Amino acid sequence: MIQIQLSNITLVLGAKRIFENLNWEIQHGQRIGLIGANGAGKSSLFKLIEGEHVPELGGSITRARPSTGSGQRLITTGYLPQHPELDPTLTALDTALAGNPRVGEVHAELERVESSLGDPEVYDDEKKLQRALEKQHQLIEEYHALGGDSYPERVSGILLGLGLAQSELDKPLSVLSGGQKKLVGLARLLLLNPDILLLDEPDNHLDLPGKMYLEKIIREYDGTVVIISHDRYLLDAAVTHIAELEDGKMIVFEGDYTSFMADKEMRLARQEEMFRAQQVTIKRLEAAIKRLAIWGKVYDNEDLSRKSKSMQKRLDKMDKVEKPVTEHRRMDLRQLNGWRGSNKVLELADISKSFGEKRVFANVNETIWHGQRVGLIGANGAGKSVMLRMILGEETPDVGEIKIGPSVSIGHYAQEHETLDFNQTVLDAVRYAGEMSESKATAFLLRYLFTYKQASQKIGELSGGERSRLQLALVVLSGANFLLLDEPTNNLDIASAEVLEQALEDFEGTVLVISHDRYFLDRTVQRLLVIENGQLAGYVGGYSDYLAAKN
Repeated sequence: MIQIQLSNITLVLGAKRIFENLNWEIQHGQRIGLIGANGAGKSSLFKLIEGEHVPELGGSITRARPSTGSGQRLITTGYLPQHPELDPTLTALDTALAGNPRVGEVHAELERVESSLGDPEVYDDEKKLQRALEKQHQLIEEYHALGGDSYPERVSGILLGLGLAQSELDKPLSVLSGGQKKLVGLARLLLLNPDILLLDEPDNHLDLPGKMYLEKIIREYDGTVVIISHDRYLLDAAVTHIAELEDGKMIVFEGDYTSFMADKEMRLARQEEMFRAQQVTIKRLEAAIKRLAIWGKVYDNEDLSRKSKSMQKRLDKMDKVEKPVTEHRRMDLRQLNGWRGSNKVLELADISKSFGEKRVFANVNETIWHGQRVGLIGANGAGKSVMLRMILGEETPDVGEIKIGPSVSIGHYAQEHETLDFNQTVLDAVRYAGEMSESKATAFLLRYLFTYKQASQKIGELSGGERSRLQLALVVLSGANFLLLDEPTNNLDIASAEVLEQALEDFEGTVLVISHDRYFLDRTVQRLLVIENGQLAGYVGGYSDYLAAKN
């Protein structure tokens, strides 16, 4: 059953045409991964469905009605934007509890009906009593279906499963991070239980258990899910279809991300072959048309002229095979070179660290050698950021020593972009970091997909993806040979993440990366350090190897 149909949709925002004559069907029960480069129009597509944007030139968006038990209502959608707007004064739990106001309404109505049963005007009137009992039965059934008395526990369970700590449930949203607020927004939607979930990067800032819980939610959701995500592991584990938005066009594929990419490569190869073959035919026809036209004119032969015109008409009517775009412009990280430096890059010697009564690390020992690619993982709050701050010298261990090799230069990529000065322009940040002229800085920024206009913007005006690309550019300019990367693929589209993966493979130095991007870990690291109960447990290989070893 088609639940939402987009027909001949054209969207123009400012001076930019996002897509033109786009068609798309969302069908019941599909779990769709919506992918595409940053700026391709994925979020705009969700806003069109939600009515926040209006299509141009008469395109239409049609919602169906559910097949059963719906009366006249249309298909409902629940939309989670990248930055949900929630009341900052409410606690996380209260915000989520309010996700489905019908629970409170049914509970209040049930109390009124049960109270009326003790009214003589009702219990002495057989018809009124019967109606009240029937109403009570209906309300009890609905209340149980909505979660009933276990509703608060169910809400808490969802929030905890997604990664919030028990202590954070009663904190006001104003003190929570952007990622945590997004989790609360997702919980609200799940409790509302719409026919279609529209989720815009809900997995950003989730730790590994949270991502696994989200995948379970998507797989088991009793409805339809469309999720914008750059997490290739999630797109393999949880979706039934891939919808790619590229160059204003939509391609829908039944299957997971890896299968889609294999199919896309074959499609592009076939298209390239057909394009080349057709170009040979077109050139042959064009040469024949030109030759016949010249002969007809030189020899005053009307028959040859007619043949020339007839062949031209045939050529004009030919269905042309478009030249496939096999490589879009990508960020350039080839200057991420590194250098040899010390053989022993980092040594943690008997490290212990506590905050008050909370022990974060106890007697940790670890060594990282030159050239190693090491991943650092663990649940949110396990101590990954604390470890990074201690290595950077921003935090001091209570006991033990952290030793950095004498010929080691650290390049730091911060998850929240806190190494950037938001009041500085993009151009100035690069000029000062690279000690280069304005023209050289501008040329350098073009390699990181920045336009001339963006170069003069303040960093605080950039999107998350743009800040990520700028921070990577500054890491390159640092000339470091030891990279400390904290969630570097957050906010990067898939193409940019693949560029980073290749750059790290070619990097001459050493890498320690905190990441919840399992696909990225599989592609980049040789060893995983897992923070478990204040210790670092080491595993050889990437995330999949770690998972196999654990199971």
